[in-house]
Amino acid sequence: MMRRLVRTATAGAVLLALVLTGCAASDAGSAEPQVVVTTNILGDVTRQIAGVEAHVTTLMKPSADPHSFEISAQEAALMDSADLLVSNGLGLEEGLQQHLDRAADAGVAAVVAGEHLDVLAYTSDDADGADDPHFWTDPARMRDVVDAIEDALTQVDGIDADAVAANAAAYRADLDALDSEMEQAFAAIPADRRALVTNHHVFGYLADRFDFRLIGAVVPGGTTLAAPSAADLRELASAIESAGVPAIFAESSQPDRLVQVLASEVGIDVDVIELFTESLTEPGGGADTYLTMMRENTQRIARGLGR
Repeated sequence: MMRRLVRTATAGAVLLALVLTGCAASDAGSAEPQVVVTTNILGDVTRQIAGVEAHVTTLMKPSADPHSFEISAQEAALMDSADLLVSNGLGLEEGLQQHLDRAADAGVAAVVAGEHLDVLAYTSDDADGADDPHFWTDPARMRDVVDAIEDALTQVDGIDADAVAANAAAYRADLDALDSEMEQAFAAIPADRRALVTNHHVFGYLADRFDFRLIGAVVPGGTTLAAPSAADLRELASAIESAGVPAIFAESSQPDRLVQVLASEVGIDVDVIELFTESLTEPGGGADTYLTMMRENTQRIARGLGR
């Protein structure tokens, strides 16, 4: 009986030690710097810069619409307790604005990417001169965003600034390579075909960087939450026909029905080509990183307009 009691006590002590060890490991894990990012494009970029120095949580799911995606109460609380909050800004995350405002009021350290670059206004009249939030279509401007994220990360307690600096330098080199590849691919498109039409105003920065003309977009204004009228479609169809564009582009995060209707309205041979413009995909979906997305879009635009 005594031996059984001893064995039981020993087993209990071992179990208690394991539990305490587990709690210590859990406490150590919870001490890891927490970075919360709104969009999956910026989430990927932030993760590349942070490396193993912080845990990065991305709120926007793959293939979601950044203008309208929603988050859970648990994710909203995570924003409030983050060591660093990274957002796009410029009105992109329309469905999250109340949460972003609350975190700002609470004093959460934040990087608003749109505040760290040369911002363009929408070129369309129906956007009322609002700032264009789609700066990631220009890899040169993304270098400015990398600089801002790097600077903010190095100020978070527990992060190795040298490691983050090395990650950021490597990623800037990747962006430079991407920029050169895009410039070379677009240079092969004849000048009279360097014209872009999509179902949403998303190409302003790409057009500015690589000398494209923006013919228009199916959805008016600067948000996917608007809807085109029959008059909008007729006006855009006339502009497309006059420009003689061989292809129009539909976003992967939005249904392309309206673009297909527009193509039929034009009455000429116009291809409808899908692009990954506002959201990354699941792994293996064709655009699971920012660099992959941009390279795939570049090839699709070059093929669509160069034929």
